[in-house]
Amino acid sequence: MTTIRAIESEAMKSQKPQPGLQQLMSYLEERNIRRGICTRNFDAPVAHLLTTFLPGVEFSPIVTRAFRPPKPDPAGILHIAGQWGVKGEDLIMVGDSIDDMTAGHLAGAYTILLANAENKSLVEHEHTDFWVDRLDEIIPLLEYGFREEEEEGKGVGDGVGEG
Repeated sequence: MTTIRAIESEAMKSQKPQPGLQQLMSYLEERNIRRGICTRNFDAPVAHLLTTFLPGVEFSPIVTRAFRPPKPDPAGILHIAGQWGVKGEDLIMVGDSIDDMTAGHLAGAYTILLANAENKSLVEHEHTDFWVDRLDEIIPLLEYGFREEEEEGKGVGDGVGEG
C-alpha cells in the first residue's frame, strides 16, 4: 500500500484534466445531475483532482480504494446507487479500464469507456456499452439518449462509438 501511495503521490504532480472535463461538469451542474466517484485511488489524488481542476464541484459519495470489495466488484457503484436511492441500471459508469467497465456492467449501469491508446481494445469489449475520446462527447449521449437499437460501432456525435 505504501508503494501505491507513493506512485499516486508522484502522479499527482503531473496530473492534467481529461479533455472535455470542464464542459461535461458544466453541463451536469446546469441540469442538477448528481455525480459520484468510484475509484481505486486513495483519497489524496481524488482530493487533488477536485481542488485543482474542479473547485466547487460536488461529488457525493466518493468511493475510494478503502472501500471493500474494490472494483471490478460492483459494490462501490451499487453503494452510490443506494446512497442516491436508485438502482444500478439508473447510473452511468464512465471509466478507462476493464475494472471500470466490468464493475459498471455487473452493477447494471450503462458503461462509457474513455478511450485512449492504452485501452482502445476495450472499445469492443462486451462490458463496454459506449466509448468516447473526450469527456464532453458524453453530452450528446445524455441529450439524445442511449440508442441500443443502433448498429454496433455507431454512436452520437464525432468520436463517439457504441461497443
